[in-house]
Amino acid sequence: MVATLLFIIPNKKQKGEKLMDWNKCKKLPWNIILLLGAGFAIANGVRTSGLADVLSANLEFLENAPYLAITPVVCLISGIITEFTSNNATTTLLVPLLIQLADTMRVHPLLLMVPGAIGAQFAFLLPTSTPSNIVGFTTGHIDITDMIKTGLPLKIAGIGAISLLMPTLGKDSSSFSFAFALLSLIE
Repeated sequence: MVATLLFIIPNKKQKGEKLMDWNKCKKLPWNIILLLGAGFAIANGVRTSGLADVLSANLEFLENAPYLAITPVVCLISGIITEFTSNNATTTLLVPLLIQLADTMRVHPLLLMVPGAIGAQFAFLLPTSTPSNIVGFTTGHIDITDMIKTGLPLKIAGIGAISLLMPTLGKDSSSFSFAFALLSLIE
């Protein structure tokens, strides 16, 4: 619907010219755009098919695992998935699963949701991860090998930082409020 509006709304530079015309549309990197959309479709399919419920049921063994071991694993899993789907699709897929897992483990859901959601933002390795990666990649000046060389140390450092900082959130809701306010300032 929004894309259709681009062909209707005038751009105010020249009379009669619209924000988008067919010649501009033909130059868009449709292969990358379709890959990004496929990530959203995969996330929706996992949720609606019940696969998220099956995965959650099979992760009950984590109920007795120490929290300090689970945080980096959750962050790492979301960080890996986000390289093949968009970070928004990864978060959409993982958050309901992490809520169910937190209920199984009898911990506050935010203790799993926060590292899962932040880990999904560590999308540095492949162009399909985020729209900004797509924009950089389509310029032709950045190769996937360059993205991996730069992104892998960033991903490792990010997972390490989240793993160390998550236990500082505490157990009361004021700690969570403070942590989320701090995270929003950082972003």
